[in-house]
Amino acid sequence: MKLSKPRLALICGILCISIFPILVKLKLTPGLISAFYRMFFAVTLLLPYVLLSKNFKLPTLKFSLLAALCGILFASDVAVWNIAIQDSSATQASLLTNLSPVWVGIGSFLFLKSKPATNFWIGTVVSLFGMVTLVGFEFFVELNFDQAFLFAILSGVLYSIYLLVSKNVLSKVDVLTFMTISLIASSIYLAIICYFLNVSFTGFSDAGWFVLVLQAVICQLCAWLSVSYATQHMRATRVSLSLLSQAMITSILAWLLLEEKITLQMVLGGIILLFGIRITFYDKPFLSNFKTFKNKKVEIPQTYKKR
Repeated sequence: MKLSKPRLALICGILCISIFPILVKLKLTPGLISAFYRMFFAVTLLLPYVLLSKNFKLPTLKFSLLAALCGILFASDVAVWNIAIQDSSATQASLLTNLSPVWVGIGSFLFLKSKPATNFWIGTVVSLFGMVTLVGFEFFVELNFDQAFLFAILSGVLYSIYLLVSKNVLSKVDVLTFMTISLIASSIYLAIICYFLNVSFTGFSDAGWFVLVLQAVICQLCAWLSVSYATQHMRATRVSLSLLSQAMITSILAWLLLEEKITLQMVLGGIILLFGIRITFYDKPFLSNFKTFKNKKVEIPQTYKKR
């Protein structure tokens, strides 16, 4: 499969996002303030660049408001996901949050002109089966419906809405302008929430500040500029399902950096997950390939036919 620029951007974005759960799990800062500084530092770095390079083009009022709405949706997603990770396990939070492709597919079917193809639903089932295999069937059965569980589910729903709305906005607004408006909205929104909840904006260790900057540069700017570019040129359903591979990459990083064990079951789950993602990229109906192969008549060269 030849990798186009949008697909390369998506791969880059996934790699940058994958380190985020590990940074959050270090618990060097509260979840809400971590989300705020991720947006604030990112827009602080991005805004001077887009203004000096004249890459910021103010869209119409409608699309400016929609871009700001995307910022609020994404900020809410990150905030509740941070809390879910810190209050439970990164595994549970990642599993439940990554149910977002289901919500994206349903949302696309109900509200978008571009309907999910049959391959999407097949790929979704296979990928989710791979995700459950990755974390363990017994874990999925024993999930507790506590606040962390509900927040992880909410995170997936918020992200799916964000992806659907941003797909519409990015059809009319360039990526840098979209990111600038959404990050400004995210920063203001999270600052207000942190202020009214009396969350401290200071008092962190040097390591804590370093992690906050790292989240902004790698997990926000690099990751979401790449993902936004991919979303602009690809189906929202494909982007959301591809992001499921983040869980497998995070597991590998956790093994390397946090010395967490990787079992054969996790490797098998990762392979199934990636196979499910690959199904969504088939241009022809996936099942028709098997029917074609089954019904195809093999021509025997004249030389090898019995005389």
